[in-house]
Amino acid sequence: MAYLYETHVHTAGVSKCAASAGADYIAGYIDKGYSGLIITDHFFNANTAVNRKLPWKQWVDCFCRGYEQAKEEGDKQGLDVFFGWEETFDGCDDYLIYGLDKKWLLEHGECRYWTRGEQYRTVRNAGGCVVQAHPFRQRYYINRVVLSAGCADAVEVANGGNEVSFDALAFRYAQKLGLPMTAGTDIHDASLLFGGEIFGVYLPRKLNGIEDYVKMILNNEIAGVKTEQGRFNFYGDETVSAPVEIRGKNDRVISNKWKEYVF
Repeated sequence: MAYLYETHVHTAGVSKCAASAGADYIAGYIDKGYSGLIITDHFFNANTAVNRKLPWKQWVDCFCRGYEQAKEEGDKQGLDVFFGWEETFDGCDDYLIYGLDKKWLLEHGECRYWTRGEQYRTVRNAGGCVVQAHPFRQRYYINRVVLSAGCADAVEVANGGNEVSFDALAFRYAQKLGLPMTAGTDIHDASLLFGGEIFGVYLPRKLNGIEDYVKMILNNEIAGVKTEQGRFNFYGDETVSAPVEIRGKNDRVISNKWKEYVF
């Protein structure tokens, strides 16, 4: 038996681009047969709705509200809800952080100033993991594609906000590097649950805590990804129009020849 989980959810009031409160998602995911979901609101350097001028404790309290509201409603209705976040660097590349909690955040305000390498090493040392979200996404506001080959434990290969070609490239990239693959809807509006394509991961065991998901990623135990059929079909015309940086373990640029990391 496999258990289905949503790994990428944004809530209104915390993620500036989200339209639905955390509690609004619960009934829809239960109806879709999910065992749980992970709230991953936009963090300090991402598209956060929380005022960055607030004292750190107050900022963290506000940041965690979307998760806390979702968990409260999940507990009422019988859906497991877990905590994570999504951080952005230079407005270009995004990372899903799993395995750390509010208490840890309150004690580590320096996370606001991390480099990619510092983020990866510190999260891993604290018992968490780092997943690069939608690595081949191209938008007008993204001036370059950054592939963090040395500072991520897994790759999100299917993302509900992506064009199919971006996911096809992410899938081949993860294959080439031998990294675990995840999928998430990147959902910002609960109405999508009643008419859109909903993504997620199939896991071999039910999660008792977010640390179980971290272990499954690090041990490459993801049983499969839920996505639309043909999502990873490669047609030969997938391309990257923006400049590309491939970064290694020390967060240094090691190449700009992205095709070497896909084919």
